[in-house]
Order: sequence, then C-alpha cells, then structure tokens
Amino acid sequence: MSVGKGEAADDGAAVTITVNDSLGAFEPGEWATLAGTARGGPGPYNPFLSHAFLSALEDSGCAVRQTGWLGQHLRLDDADGRLIGALPCYLKSHSQGEYVFDHGWADAFERAGGRYYPKLQASVPFTPVTGPRLLVRDGAPEGAVRAALADGLKTLTGRLGVSSAHVTFAEEADIAALDAAGFLLRTDQQFHFLNRGYASYDDFLASLASRKRKALKKERRTAVEAGIAIDWLTGRDLTEAVWDDFYAFYMDTGSRKWGRPYLNRRFFSLIGERMADDVLVVAARRNGRAIAGAINFIGSHALYGRNWGCLEHHPFLHFEVCYHQAIEFAIAHGLERVEAGAQGEHKLARGYVPVTTRSAHHLAHPGLRRAVADYLEHERRDVAEIGRLLQAHAPFRKG
Repeated sequence: MSVGKGEAADDGAAVTITVNDSLGAFEPGEWATLAGTARGGPGPYNPFLSHAFLSALEDSGCAVRQTGWLGQHLRLDDADGRLIGALPCYLKSHSQGEYVFDHGWADAFERAGGRYYPKLQASVPFTPVTGPRLLVRDGAPEGAVRAALADGLKTLTGRLGVSSAHVTFAEEADIAALDAAGFLLRTDQQFHFLNRGYASYDDFLASLASRKRKALKKERRTAVEAGIAIDWLTGRDLTEAVWDDFYAFYMDTGSRKWGRPYLNRRFFSLIGERMADDVLVVAARRNGRAIAGAINFIGSHALYGRNWGCLEHHPFLHFEVCYHQAIEFAIAHGLERVEAGAQGEHKLARGYVPVTTRSAHHLAHPGLRRAVADYLEHERRDVAEIGRLLQAHAPFRKG
C-alpha cells in the first residue's frame, strides 16, 4: 500500500511512503543502515530493532495476522528508491503484549458505541524496551524523516479507518516529532541499573547504604545455598538443548502468569541462529540439572533483561538470576545500564532506580481524544510524583 508522496529532505526532494506487511520487504543490509538497528552501525545498537529479531518474530509465527499482529511497516524511500526511514508497525486486534495499557480506553470507547479495535501499534512486539521507533538512515535529515513518518502513521490511520495509532517505548527525539504532529503524550516508569563507572560488583556494593549492602549479600548467599551454580551462556553456548531447557522455564512462568505465553519454541531457535552473540542466558543448575534461567539481550550500551522461568523454587533465586547477575555482567562488560523490564518496585532495593518511559498516541475520534488527553494530563503528574518518591528510597549512600 502506498501512503503517499511528500518531501523529507533539506533540498525538498520527493519521498514515497509505502506500507509493507512483512520485514521481508526490507533487505537486512539496507535495514542495517537505519540508526540503532545494527551493531557497529549508526547510533547505539538496540538488538530489538535489528532485522534478525523483528524477522524472527514474524518467521516463527509469533507476531503475525493469526496472533493479532499484522505487519503494517512504513517504508520511506527517497527519489532514487533508497530507504531513508522506516517505522515497525502492526495492525492489532487486541492490546496484549504491549505493556502500555489502554484497555480502559478501549472499554470506554466501546461502551459509548465506538469500535476501538483494530488499531495501529508502532512497537516491538512483546518487548517493553525503549528504543528508536521513527528509524532514520545514517546521513538522512533526521527531523524531516521523523516528521514524514509521523505524518505517514496518521495518514495510514485514516486510510484504514481504525480508531488510533500508538507509538510505545519511544526515545525522546521520536517523542518530540510525534508531539509536533499532534500525538498525545504518555509517561510511565521502569527500573534500570545505572553503571556509574563501577570496576566490579563489589565496587557497586560499596556505593550502597550499609544496611542495604548487608541485605543484598545475605540474599545472594541464600539464593545459591542449596548447591546451585550459575552460568552465563552466549554465542556458541546457546545450543538447542539450552533452548529446550529455557523454553520449559518460560512456559512454566507464562502459563502461571497470563495463561498463553507469547513466544513459541521456534522463535528461540531463530534468535539462536541469527543473533546468538547478542543473547545472554543466565542459567541456574542444581545437581547437574538445569532448574532456572533468564534471557537477556546485549546492546552496545545496555543489557536488556526479558524473560525468566524456573522448575524449582528457591528463596531469592529469581532476584539472583534476573537482577544481580545482570548487574555483574553489565559491569564486567562495561555496559552503561541494565533495563530489567516492566514494573517491579522490588527492583529498587537491588540497585535499580526509577526511569521515565514515554509513548505517543493518535486518537481519531475527537471525543475519545479529549477524554484521553484529560486523563493523561493527570497521569503524567502522578507518574512524576511517584518517581520522585521512589528515588528518595533508592538504596545508595547519601551524598
């Protein structure tokens, strides 16, 4: 589908925006010219924006029409047919797997006689991680490309006749472009570990208040006192046997928490084939048997914690595998931060601090837009106040 033609260059050169239902419409090499999408490419590398990750979601059948994620990826080409911008986007028939919750908006609109679904969702499926959304080719005019993609998303919303378009976990440069295009802005909170130049995990512990430091040391000892060993697995370590074990952990957690896990077994094999060096599995063993694990993705500047699961339950093992080990890995590899996923005030006591996340929302119906705008104004104030209160309870030594 062609969304339209316009201008997105300093010299006013013509551009064309098209909509594609698969990442297959983009060659991996050309996709890698977009900032943030390739290790060693332009901008800080975010593995979730890589062609390998996004195509694995589609090729495995996790993010496809049948699961309510129909690709509607915007492609911006210059007059010579060269890719200069893109926006990963999906036509959604539900609000699952997004982590920015709009169920209340949907219920209110449908009670009033409207039809909320389908909607457009510009995000990485099942991944509450901030990153570029309005993707720009290295050397292209950033402001003009972002503005063209924002306008293209609004145009697509009208062309499809859907209720809304949502850009979630976006970076500040994208938020500014979406704000200028008239999108409503929303904030939320996550907890990240910030590496303040620590030389070791002990160096990090020394930055904590004495009582908090002692509590974490005791917690870590307790987590492994049943004879549990912890391994870091990445690259060639990630065999199919490792993925079999991890998938069993993942299914156990998913079935207990939300009934139907989003990712299938094929997805883990594909990321093992396509991006194993960008994946870290923290695995726990007892008596030679794999009993728990957490999957993380390695960016150029950050470690991103994603899914966890276990077959045996031991005190504090979740915290050890997901949070403490992630901090150790980040410090050992000189990464600036650990992003530990959505929600979880319990992370605060373990050295993770509150960080604001942002999203932007285009609502086609004027009445729904007015109601949501009023709600968001109050919500933003509440999020900011909660963040200040949480920051005051961070475990670090004062001064």
